[in-house]
Amino acid sequence: MSRRDLIDPEVRVPLDQLLEAMPGGFNAIADIVQRRAAVTEMLSAIEVPENPNVVKEDRTVPGPQGEPDISVRIYKPVNVAAPLPGIFFIHGGGMILGSVEGEDPVATLICDQVGAVVVSVEYRLSPENPHPAPAEDCYAGLRWTAEHAEELGIDPQRLAIYGASAGGGLTIATALMARDRGGPALAFMMPIYPMVDDRNETASSYEITDIGIWDRAGNLEAWAWYLGGKPADQYAAPSRAEDLSGLPPAFIDVGTVDLFRDEDIAFAQRLMAAGVPTELHVHPGSYHAAETFAADAALAQRIWALRIDALKRALA
Repeated sequence: MSRRDLIDPEVRVPLDQLLEAMPGGFNAIADIVQRRAAVTEMLSAIEVPENPNVVKEDRTVPGPQGEPDISVRIYKPVNVAAPLPGIFFIHGGGMILGSVEGEDPVATLICDQVGAVVVSVEYRLSPENPHPAPAEDCYAGLRWTAEHAEELGIDPQRLAIYGASAGGGLTIATALMARDRGGPALAFMMPIYPMVDDRNETASSYEITDIGIWDRAGNLEAWAWYLGGKPADQYAAPSRAEDLSGLPPAFIDVGTVDLFRDEDIAFAQRLMAAGVPTELHVHPGSYHAAETFAADAALAQRIWALRIDALKRALA
């Protein structure tokens, strides 16, 4: 049986359409600049109506010491009294793709449904900017968010961090930096199918080879670009962290047909063993980012309901 046969039929439809339009998926485009352009074109073709309940503002804020400034997009619920929970948002894309604009619909949805101020960070991408540039950009953005909590209308006691895929790995890396560098304090973290292990030794990392979304070859390539020939430390690949104690309570979800399945389950188990309150969901039939590709599917609706509920509970 092919791994593709295990995919939920409803969420498989857009995946099959993608592979028909782009045989081999995005990783079939060898040039990273062209690959980014193809992803941007695909995302821009999806029409998402403006949400009247959310107001947005783009700002430029200080980057890491001695490095370029970074851009953030701030989302605020309309007509909701401050102070509100804050969610620092890190987009995905395997450390090599993605943007604030590309995940604007997700950040908007979270702002609206959770009733939180969301700050989305535009970190530098690899291979042009290998580790530690992306993680350091995220940490600088988190520090700025915490330092400007009052101005942003954020309750500093209710600051969470959210990210999916590469953004999930960077969520954990940023939380580790915050723990090790004396803050900012985080109330919660939600790494979604996080990219956490550069070793690619798990069973699922060998299983997922022809799905068309983040297959093994693409993951190996992305890690090589992200590490830039250097060994991974815990801030590059959080699975390498020896001590996970002292991290904020966590929510992790991943699909059964996702390359990251086994590394994410193992990481969640290690969080629990370290005394970190951790909620883990493994969704049968879900591939990497299925809830984005098939947003109207019943599976996607269940996934989002669990995430929004967990954020509301954690930040109440």
